[in-house]
Amino acid sequence: MTPAQIRVNSASQLRLMWWKFKRHKLALASGIFLAVLYLMILICEFLAPYNLHSRNVDFIHAPPQGVHLFHDGQFVGPFVYGREMTLDMDTLRRVYTEKTDDIEPLRFFCSGDTYRFWGLFDASTHFVCPAKDGQFFLLGTDRLGRDVLSRIIYGARISLTIGLLGITVSFILGIVIGGLAGYHGGIFDLVAQRIIEVLQSIPSIPLWMALAAIMPVTWSPILIYLGITVILGLLDWTGLARAVRSKLLSLREEDYVLAAQLMGAKSSRIIGRHLVPGFMSHLIATATISIPGMILGETALSFLGLGLRPPITSWGILLTEARSVSVIAFYPWLLFPTIPVILVILAFNFLGDGLRDAADPYK
Repeated sequence: MTPAQIRVNSASQLRLMWWKFKRHKLALASGIFLAVLYLMILICEFLAPYNLHSRNVDFIHAPPQGVHLFHDGQFVGPFVYGREMTLDMDTLRRVYTEKTDDIEPLRFFCSGDTYRFWGLFDASTHFVCPAKDGQFFLLGTDRLGRDVLSRIIYGARISLTIGLLGITVSFILGIVIGGLAGYHGGIFDLVAQRIIEVLQSIPSIPLWMALAAIMPVTWSPILIYLGITVILGLLDWTGLARAVRSKLLSLREEDYVLAAQLMGAKSSRIIGRHLVPGFMSHLIATATISIPGMILGETALSFLGLGLRPPITSWGILLTEARSVSVIAFYPWLLFPTIPVILVILAFNFLGDGLRDAADPYK
């Protein structure tokens, strides 16, 4: 054999999967993008220019500011121009004009708004800050003068983690119920299928409304967050359970399953060690599709006012600022939270395609 063939034949299963995944450039780029996002949520207080609740009452509904490097042909470094606000007496709108003679250089690794890092200790160090007595609104401000970029960064912590927690609940229910129904069949399979049919026949939005209304308004934000996570997980397990059941109905007739039964293996071991790995590529694809579905579910619930509530901040809550058509027409930058939602959903789908192919490297 050639050296290349020897290298392939001696490689482990994980190494073969990694080699095949690397050939899917779009999936690799999506994985790196998502990894960076999930690392960012660990230090979102440091990355955000402002505190989550900081208000700039002199800059309400301020449009995004552009970052410049050169002024009058000379390199100055990253800076923004100062602004002046005037009130249009005809439309009663705030009009912001740039003062090109007022240069406000940006500061990096600087001291700014104080925050409580992960609720553990107070700090004030930020990656980027406006100039002293200056302002820096890269994505504009909302109706209370709060920085949209900072709120998007803070909202990523909730919107991204709710998908992971929700898929954990969904996978546990889907694999356990679907596995037992497909492996044993009988009365358990009959009852499980009827429950799945009932849940799938109920329209999603009314069911969300009913389940969200159960949560008391006196609950703390953390309990509401956990409640929404469990709700999304309870609604998403039915499709996975049916897929697992259909796969196990065919795989349980294989010879290696009979051999494991004759050796005295328990049902849980047969399902977990022998049957589930046989369709791992399908489970990976389902997970990467379900996570963005849960992110969209939380966004829709919060947008409708049925999900998370302030002071918790997520991308769905940020979009409630743009419910009105007039607001969108006058302040279109309030729709910027939709951009990370779209990018994350696309990244998860591309990543799922690559992982699904890599899970079976011999094809």
